[in-house]
Amino acid sequence: MAARAAAPLAEVEVICSDPAEHRRRAAARTVDIAGLPLPDWQSITTRAYESWDRDRIVVDTAGRRVEECLGELRRALGPPVAGS
Repeated sequence: MAARAAAPLAEVEVICSDPAEHRRRAAARTVDIAGLPLPDWQSITTRAYESWDRDRIVVDTAGRRVEECLGELRRALGPPVAGS
């Protein structure tokens, strides 16, 4: 879609490299869509993960506030492109 629109594209992978923090976050999740089941820790840890095979920006959220992660992402993306 970005290519068809001649728009810039960035792929971003968001991870939490601290398993204890990841587990705590998973347990604290709430659902805001009626009937949507949340995965338990077992299904999270056994889910198939397909490694990325292309360039991307990786943001590790472990031990960081949202504002810190967002700042890192903004720096990685660089200045906004004119006209977007």
